[in-house]
Amino acid sequence: MKSKLGVVLFQLGGPDSPQAIEGFLYNLFSDPMIIDFPLAKLARRPLAHLIASRRAKHVAHHYAAIGGGSPIGKFTRWQAEALERELSGEFDVRVVIAMRYWNPFTGDAIRELMEFGAERVAILPLYPQYSRTTTGSSLAEWKRQLQLAGWDPPVHLVRDYHDDPAYIASVAGALDEQLARFPRPDAVHLVFCAHSVPVSNIKAGDPYQKQIERTMELVVRAGKWPNRSTLCYQSKVGPMEWLRPMMRETLEKLGQGQAEAVLMIPISFVSDHLETLYEIEIEHKEIAHQFGISHFRMVPGLNDAPSFIAALAGLVRKAVAPNLTAGLLQA
Repeated sequence: MKSKLGVVLFQLGGPDSPQAIEGFLYNLFSDPMIIDFPLAKLARRPLAHLIASRRAKHVAHHYAAIGGGSPIGKFTRWQAEALERELSGEFDVRVVIAMRYWNPFTGDAIRELMEFGAERVAILPLYPQYSRTTTGSSLAEWKRQLQLAGWDPPVHLVRDYHDDPAYIASVAGALDEQLARFPRPDAVHLVFCAHSVPVSNIKAGDPYQKQIERTMELVVRAGKWPNRSTLCYQSKVGPMEWLRPMMRETLEKLGQGQAEAVLMIPISFVSDHLETLYEIEIEHKEIAHQFGISHFRMVPGLNDAPSFIAALAGLVRKAVAPNLTAGLLQA
């Protein structure tokens, strides 16, 4: 008889309606992994209310441009359903979603697995590269909710998969497909982009930047393209120093260098949402045209592409292998 395996997909989450935008942002900016400074414990919630109310007005029209809310919930459900099908031949499995800042929350995922009767759990972040602001924050919430639930199953963690061969192959395949759609594929400048993080995080030991750079290196090596490639960052918030160069700076420099064709490759996201569908596909596409870049495309999120789902399934199999104990999480 197969033992019951629960698989938890960690993801950021996103507002599923215009009315949810402010609440989502409040949850985001209430996170101590996101907003942290001396006396933050006292000021964090009032500050989160202030930031959320102001930013909600600012980003409401961005969400309106992509349908009124984030599609990340839909894509994550598709990923969960596809992964469950992929693993069902080997495990009595239930794949659940633990969003960090919007429904379904981590507590919901734990209750679902308890009702299922999961005998062990594999945690699979939908963040290929590790950062304390993403996987780290979700793990902290997981441990907190697990304690509240009074549940203590064996938990196996996929900490990151930035250099996993199957994941790299899925990104390279998606890139290759989009590159072929340009009139002159060999003349396209490849621009890899990732969500920026504060430099202070990197200085404190966060491996995110090095893992982003390694993912880009391996994808380029896998594709064997002759094209020039560049790495940039996006989605900076606030006055502190963040990883650079930013996307706008990169596109301006490429335009000044007479680049006519650019392919954007988001490598810190595996699902399409505001940062890809609006920030890249709408906002920065217009900026690129202003800088003289006439051909601009983006590699879509991997979403539920079969090659990506197969890569995720391989990560789960490896994590729960009977002879593998290195991935066991002490909750």
